[in-house]
Amino acid sequence: MTEHATHETSGTSGTPLRVGLVGYGLAGSVFHAPLISATEGLVLDTVVTSNEERREQARAEFPAVRFAASPDELWPRADELDLIVIASPNKTHVPIATAALKAGLPVVVDKPVAGTAAEARELAALAEERGLLLSVFQNRRWDNDFLTLRSLIADGELGEVQRFESRFERWRPQPKGGWRESGDPQEIGGLLYDLGSHVVDQALALFGPAVRVYAESDVRRPGAAADDDTFVAITHANGVRSHLYVSATTAQLGPRFRVLGSTAGYVKYGLDPQEAALREGARPTADEPWGVEDEALWGRLGAGESPLTGGGTPVRTLPGDYPAYYAAVADALRGKGENPVTALQAAAALDVLEAARRSARDGVTVSLPTASASASPASHATEEQSA
Repeated sequence: MTEHATHETSGTSGTPLRVGLVGYGLAGSVFHAPLISATEGLVLDTVVTSNEERREQARAEFPAVRFAASPDELWPRADELDLIVIASPNKTHVPIATAALKAGLPVVVDKPVAGTAAEARELAALAEERGLLLSVFQNRRWDNDFLTLRSLIADGELGEVQRFESRFERWRPQPKGGWRESGDPQEIGGLLYDLGSHVVDQALALFGPAVRVYAESDVRRPGAAADDDTFVAITHANGVRSHLYVSATTAQLGPRFRVLGSTAGYVKYGLDPQEAALREGARPTADEPWGVEDEALWGRLGAGESPLTGGGTPVRTLPGDYPAYYAAVADALRGKGENPVTALQAAAALDVLEAARRSARDGVTVSLPTASASASPASHATEEQSA
């Protein structure tokens, strides 16, 4: 059976697919719940949280939602749900996804789907065995700048791409605390696995499999215990080099993208506006523009001169489109489309993250077998070279 076989419950009769959302922290309340609610054919049925303040927050926006105190309360009523979305802390992703799949429920997992590529592939194999969808929420594939860049590449505007620079940089000199910055390996925190999951996934989506990985990773802020300033260099099988930066310690922010091709380059500053809009309470609707940014933030395409001194011509930024992810999930559950982000694709990104962690720790360049690109179960094996 395919990984995204239809879960034959309410969705096949034309009624909305009922979603159980596990976790109502930042990911659950800012991203998943609003996007699920905005998707035609999906309904937020149950929120799993034992935190009364978060329950009140959810009830205020979704008055009809039901609550559960733990994921284990969902499995006996699996026939009342059509999809489980896991937005709880990273260390809980694999055990909750495993339990949901064994209960017969399709699953969406926030990134990173797991701490290792091997765990991601085990989940993918379980979903395949059960004939259930297992998808990973890599929402940055629907960022406005990413969609624009992909369109420019497809149209040949850059010629042959040679180098891809991607920065997800912030200036947060004081740690915020919490499990993401604890440094405990069991928490799967740190920027490499947080923002790194996004920039690596984007690089692989644009330029294909990685064959070599080099990384530098530091803990720079007093009080932080997990990496907060990390650089990853990827050599792709097609020869493109990706230079990826994720940092909380960047006093001057670089361009989000600088992409150099054989005939032109594309430079784009600023972050996609969707996260900020969702945090401020804006919600995507069919009647209002969504993911649109001001013309002043458009990137520039050209050659031979810096965009900061007027070089190149402005390129209209395509609208960001996070709602497209859940629309694709709904279609996949009904057997009308493909899984938008598979667990095997996420496993290929985890191969790179694991190689980056090893590179930074041991001061070596890590080679990945070309099989990792096809995300085969054996692709996790690596070999090392002196840096």
